[in-house]
Amino acid sequence: MRLILVRHGETSWNQENRVLGHTEIELNEKGRKQAERLALALKDETLAAIYSSPLRRARETAEEIARFHGLEVVTDDGLKEVDAGELDGLTFQEMMERYGDFLKEWVKDEPSLRMPGGESIAELQQRTWPAVERMVRDHPDGIVILVSHAFAILSIICKAIGLSLSHFRRLRLSTASISILNFGGRGTSLVLFNDTCHLANEG
Repeated sequence: MRLILVRHGETSWNQENRVLGHTEIELNEKGRKQAERLALALKDETLAAIYSSPLRRARETAEEIARFHGLEVVTDDGLKEVDAGELDGLTFQEMMERYGDFLKEWVKDEPSLRMPGGESIAELQQRTWPAVERMVRDHPDGIVILVSHAFAILSIICKAIGLSLSHFRRLRLSTASISILNFGGRGTSLVLFNDTCHLANEG
């Protein structure tokens, strides 16, 4: 299976550098344009399925892509972003002021560290990976698009290529980026990461 992992387009909270977990926020104008460019970049792929996180920003991105393929977007709760709990909606400065002790622990890269009132990165991976395993089972020879979120996608990539979650913070995904995993008899390969060529010259 060829798995095309797409991060959703930009939202106002992304623009403001706020933590964005399970809060429902729509794409902003730039994000909608990014989704349109994603759709054009992927329109010639022969897809077996399109899966998405049920959160609005991901669904809106997935539905824009689906317009070219005659496919219904299948939502899966396993693809939601990490539950950021009490951090949701905060800027870095606000986190420093209210949750400084947590941030001191966060930079130690311990995957089991749980966000206040939310999930750990390890717990996130424990629900994202089974969703991917179901896709591999159902579409072993197909091309599948998965639209999700930065931390969710990174947790999948780490698991797929055997990268410890202790390296998680060293990876970055841009909004509306494309990454690709190939699943085959010889194992899984990351063949594209954080590609944003389709967004060139965006205003």
